[in-house]
Amino acid sequence: FLWGVGSSAYQTEGAWDKDGKGPSIWDAFTHKKGKVFRNETGDSACDGYYKVKDDIQLLKEMKVNHYLFSISWPRIMPTGIKTEQLNEKGIQFYNDTINSLLENNIIPIVSLYHWDLPQVLQEKYGGWQNISMINYFNDYANLCFEKFGDRVKHWITFSNPWAVAEKGYETGEHAPGLKLGGCGAYQAAHHIIKTHAKVWHSYNNTWRSEQQGMVGISLTSGWGEPVDPHSQTDRDAAERYIQFNLGWFANPIYKGDYPEVMKNYVGRKSAQQGLGKSRLPTFSVQEKTYIKGTSDFLGIGHFTTRYVLQKSFPFLQTSSYHTDRELAELVDPKWPAPGAKWLYSVPWGFRRLLNFIKTQYGNPLIYVTENGVSEKVQCTQLCDEWRIEYLKGYINEILKALNDGVNVKGYTAWSLMDKFEWNNGFSERFGFYHVDFKNKNKPRYPKASVDYYKKIITANGFPNQREVENWYQRSMDTCSTAYQLLTTDSLITHMEMVTEIALPTVFTLCILISIVLLIFYLRNHS
Repeated sequence: FLWGVGSSAYQTEGAWDKDGKGPSIWDAFTHKKGKVFRNETGDSACDGYYKVKDDIQLLKEMKVNHYLFSISWPRIMPTGIKTEQLNEKGIQFYNDTINSLLENNIIPIVSLYHWDLPQVLQEKYGGWQNISMINYFNDYANLCFEKFGDRVKHWITFSNPWAVAEKGYETGEHAPGLKLGGCGAYQAAHHIIKTHAKVWHSYNNTWRSEQQGMVGISLTSGWGEPVDPHSQTDRDAAERYIQFNLGWFANPIYKGDYPEVMKNYVGRKSAQQGLGKSRLPTFSVQEKTYIKGTSDFLGIGHFTTRYVLQKSFPFLQTSSYHTDRELAELVDPKWPAPGAKWLYSVPWGFRRLLNFIKTQYGNPLIYVTENGVSEKVQCTQLCDEWRIEYLKGYINEILKALNDGVNVKGYTAWSLMDKFEWNNGFSERFGFYHVDFKNKNKPRYPKASVDYYKKIITANGFPNQREVENWYQRSMDTCSTAYQLLTTDSLITHMEMVTEIALPTVFTLCILISIVLLIFYLRNHS
C-alpha cells in the first residue's frame, strides 16, 4: 500500500514568468482584479520552483512512499504548441525534481494537467471549448512520456476535470472565467474525455512496452446520501448527484458512454427549451469503443459528503448544469467544518463512495489522489487536531473499504504544504506544513499532523487504540516546538524589516539635521 502527499504546479511553484515559462490561463485570470480573494496571485506562490531540494527533504522527513505533483504545460511548452517552442529549462526542472525524488526513494506520481492551460491556446482557440485541444494535449503528453517516462511509471492525464469544466466554463469562478451557461461545461468535459482516451492510446501503442507504466485519470467527487433512504425520489436524486459528478467522466471511460440519467435529464431539459438537440454532446459508436477501457487505474479525490433530495426547478430558457440535475444539497449542522464552508468532515461517505466505484465500474484499481482538510483562520495554527481527526476518520474508512473488497492500493493526503487555493487565494490552508507567506523566504513549519501522518505511514495503518492515542499526544507536543521556532523567525523577520526601513531613515534624518545645523552655524558666523 502506497502512502503519499500531493500538490500541484500552479499552486506551489511560483516563478510564473521565469526561465522561459509561458503564461497560463491562471496567470491571466489572477492578474485581473476581482477574480481572487484579496486579488492574490500565484506569481510566487510557495516559491517551489526554487525550493525543490528543501521540499523533498520535507517528504523524506514524513517518510512518504510517493509524491503526487503536476507538470506545468506552459513551463515546458510556452505556447502549448510543440512545433513552436520547447523550453529546455522547464524540462530540466522536472528532470531534476524526478531524479531527486528517486534518489530519496520516493515514487513520482505525475499529473499532466492540474488546470494550468497555456494562455495562448485559450486566446487562439477558446481552450477546452475547442476540439483542437485534443491533438495539442496529446503532443504535450507524448513529450512528457519521451522525456520523463523512463523514470515515471504512474501518469494522471487530468486532475479533477469536473472543476475544469464546471468552474472554468459554467460558473466562471475559475480560469478562464467563462460563463457559458448550459453548454460550456458539457462541451469542455466532452473534449477532455476524448483527450484522455487519445493520450491513453498513445501511451499504450508507443510507450507501454518499453516503459511499463500506467496511465489513469483523477476524478474528484463527494458522496451523495439520500435525505430519506426510504424515499425512492431521494434515492434517485442521490444517484443523480454521483452520476452528474463522478459518472460524467468515469462512465465513458469504464462503460463507453455518459450515464443514462445524464442523457435523459439534459436531453429532456434541452427539448423543453426548444433546442434541436441535447446540450450534452454525444459520442459516435467508434468513439465509445475507443474511449471504453482507457484507464489503468482510477485516481479518486474525495473531501466531503452531502445529503441530497429531489428539487424541481421552474422552467427556464437558460438552463445550467446545476438545474439539469434537479436536486438540492443539504448538510448536517452537527458535521465538523473546520475550514472551507463547503468542506464538512463526514468519513463514512468515503467508504460508500469507494464501494459505489467497486460495483459500478468492475472493481478497478484505485489510488486515492486527494483527501484532506483546510483551516480558515487568521492566526497561525500549528496544532491542527482537526486535521488529525479528519485523517484518522477518512483513512479508517479506506481500511473498511479494503475489507469490503475494494481494490484501493494507495492514499495521497492533500496537501504537502499550504499553497495558493485558486479563487480563495491564500485564505485557506490545506498543508501539513505551514508556509509563512509574509516572509520573503516562504519558510515551512511542520504542523502536528506531520508527526501523526508519519506514524500512520510507519505502522502502515492503525495498530491499536492505545498506540493511536499516544500518537495524538506526541504529535501535539511537536507543534509547540515548531510554533516557538516560527515565533522566533517572525520576530527576526520583523526586526530585519524594521532595520531595513529604520536604518536608512535614521541615517537620512541625521544628514538633514547636520545640514540644517551647519547652515545655522555658517549664518551666525557670517
